[in-house]
Amino acid sequence: MDKQKLDYFRNLLLEQRQQALTDLRADEVTALEESDGVIDIGEVAQLDLNRSTSFDLGDRQLHLINEIDEALRRIEDGTYGQCVRCGKPIDEERLKAMPTARYDAQCQAAIEAAQGIAETPTL
Repeated sequence: MDKQKLDYFRNLLLEQRQQALTDLRADEVTALEESDGVIDIGEVAQLDLNRSTSFDLGDRQLHLINEIDEALRRIEDGTYGQCVRCGKPIDEERLKAMPTARYDAQCQAAIEAAQGIAETPTL
C-alpha cells in the first residue's frame, strides 16, 4: 500500500480513536451525574441498570480503542492491509468500511463459519 493511502487510513483511525475516547468520557460523566439525588428503590434499580449499560458501552469503546491501536501498530510495522491469517491483501473497500480489519473477507468468513456465527460474511 502506498504512503498516501497509509496516511489516509492512519488519519481515519486517529479520528475514530478520538471519537471513541470522547464517547467513553461522555459515558463516564453520564454515569456520575445520574448518581446524584437517588431517592427511592425504583430509582436505585434504574441507576443500577444505567450503570451496567454504561459499563458495557465503556467496554465496547475500550475494545474499539484497542483494535484501533493494533491497526496503527500494523501501519507502523508495514503490515497494515494484509490479512493476519493468510497474508493476502485486504480489499481497500473493506478497509474503508472497517479500518481496523485484520482479516480479508474470505478468512473472516471462514473464522465466522468455524464459530457458527453467520452464513454470509460480514465486513
